[in-house]
Amino acid sequence: MSPTSLLTTLLVAAASVRLAAAASAQVFSPPGKGPLKQTANYTSFSNSTLHDHKVVKGKAFDRIIQIWLENTDFEVAASSPMFESLSEQGITFTNFHSTTHPSEPNYIASAGGDFFGAADDNMYHIPSNISCVVDLLEDRGVSWATYQENMPTDSFYGYSYTQPNYINSSAAPYIYYYRKHNPLIIYDAVSQDPERVKRVRTFNDFANDVVNGTLPQWMFITPNMVNDAHDTTIDFAADFLEYWLLPLLTDPRVNGERTLILLTFDENESFGVQNTIYAVALGTAVPVNLRGTTDDTVYSHYSTLSTVQNNWDLKSLGRQDTNASIASVFDFVAKQTGHKNTPAAPNQVPHFNLTGVASGPLSSAHYVPFAAPNVNAKGAGKGGVFLRPGINLKLTADKLPAPVNLTALNTTTPWQMSPETTSGKKMIKCQGAACP
Repeated sequence: MSPTSLLTTLLVAAASVRLAAAASAQVFSPPGKGPLKQTANYTSFSNSTLHDHKVVKGKAFDRIIQIWLENTDFEVAASSPMFESLSEQGITFTNFHSTTHPSEPNYIASAGGDFFGAADDNMYHIPSNISCVVDLLEDRGVSWATYQENMPTDSFYGYSYTQPNYINSSAAPYIYYYRKHNPLIIYDAVSQDPERVKRVRTFNDFANDVVNGTLPQWMFITPNMVNDAHDTTIDFAADFLEYWLLPLLTDPRVNGERTLILLTFDENESFGVQNTIYAVALGTAVPVNLRGTTDDTVYSHYSTLSTVQNNWDLKSLGRQDTNASIASVFDFVAKQTGHKNTPAAPNQVPHFNLTGVASGPLSSAHYVPFAAPNVNAKGAGKGGVFLRPGINLKLTADKLPAPVNLTALNTTTPWQMSPETTSGKKMIKCQGAACP
């Protein structure tokens, strides 16, 4: 058996054990009295609100809310009564793909246009000369924030957070929050910027921002480890959506005029098949005549980046967000903006279930430095490729050195940190020839 086949077999076995354990574990209990009521079960109460009153008009939508759930095959989610009901209210994307396994690389890719070789859920940070979606949004004045359920405080940098079990007070404390599901905190361009990092916010902050009418235009929302189905089941996640999402769909402060809500998953559960995940476009921005329909276009997590770029005419990241074959703009948006997609044929979609074989700066087994983005790439927006200060434009993808197996040298990529790291001031700095 090849190393890749063996790894896949082990991952499938581990996933099966996790799913079996989850199925017999917990019963949904609401963390509070409603999605817009602050609760002590989220550890800290909100002590601030955003001040995002300016609206930058988009071509097809003025606000996008991404909500990510976890580790579920398309067929499993699509056959759940809750998700069937949601599909009747929006456009179901039947050919939407995750980018790899496990969770963290997908979250990294959703914000930066690449997962940079990551093949596990370890604690990483990405240097400040690497751009992410926040750079593109701020370049055009589009407001943004990420809201993380059970993250203990704003701007929290730690690997995880353990707290009293709000579902079962007699049970042991529970890890409801993991950093691996919080993409923007992984990018130094956000976490090490004292103003930007304030926009890495909690669910109590979300409630506060809604009540104050200051929700931003771009949002990334991550439920906790039980509500997103990671540690539980799709039925548990459905109960959470009934508690949290359904009331918001009828609240104009959230789902106001020209709002797009993308509900999706980070990856599928079955490693032996194509990495197809359930995704549905909801909200007032979805044309009425398209609600209850399906879209068979090939999409990936990179498509959300290209759709946002196309909608607001943003620059691109010059990475997989500009790969037209797997980063098609959502069709209903493209038809409104005049953008022409050139998606891959279904039989030419990359096998996104490959795990641990990509080289990159976040891979200890196949380490290479961070490459510069492709400055000649053509994105779905306008204005070329965004470049952050300090990027080495000479170190292009075709000029990278051969991958190095740092694991065999009994070390790790310099961009991996210890889980004990709780403050940006304690970050492990890159040193030596391995640095970009």
